[in-house]
Amino acid sequence: MNGMIQNRNVFLDKIANRLGRDRKTIVKRPEWAYHPQDEVLKNATQDELVDVLKEQCKNIHTDFVITNTAKLSDSLKKVVNHYGGGPVITWKDERFDQYGLTKLMKEEWPQDGVDLHVWNYTKKEENIEKANVANVGITISDITLAESGTAVLFSSKDKGRTVSFLPATSVIIVPKSSIVPRMTQAARIIREKVKSGEQVASCINFITGPSNSADIEMILVVGVHGPIKATYIVVEDL
Repeated sequence: MNGMIQNRNVFLDKIANRLGRDRKTIVKRPEWAYHPQDEVLKNATQDELVDVLKEQCKNIHTDFVITNTAKLSDSLKKVVNHYGGGPVITWKDERFDQYGLTKLMKEEWPQDGVDLHVWNYTKKEENIEKANVANVGITISDITLAESGTAVLFSSKDKGRTVSFLPATSVIIVPKSSIVPRMTQAARIIREKVKSGEQVASCINFITGPSNSADIEMILVVGVHGPIKATYIVVEDL
């Protein structure tokens, strides 16, 4: 939706006048001599990025599981059982079907008595209530930062933000192809989406393991205001 900006030029001209100069209408992006941000893990292969992510997960108190599409259903079931089972809440995301999780979610879990709620944007408050009492929230990473162990989640009407931060535990499926070195590449990917005219999520969440805080005397406390535990499940072949 495009909004209308009223009196923009008058407003900016007034500010420039108070600063004692003409208003700048042409601004060039600076050309930096060095780009150290591009050198981090510059030549790392996808397998090496997986190894970096795995090691970083140790630092952010996140369990790490690596599997493939054929075994993903079993891996996900084991992780959820390890966390104590349901209730479970997930996005409404076609990628779950593409990863072969339909049988688990629509047949096996109901048969096992695992309560599953799939995000439904028409239900609004019910979604939040379901997320609040859920034991496990399951999402899929859109971009994954190996250096920091960060999953980047693009929200939408079918991908509510509360799925990743209200449940007691969080399981994030990480496509191997989504792993990039660091924030530098994530920002570039998002910028290219904007430049190409693609509709970008109104909210982009950068999640680094379970909730934590070190505000008090720099002492790390994990599980303070969101998921107390987290698991990344890296899927090798897409």
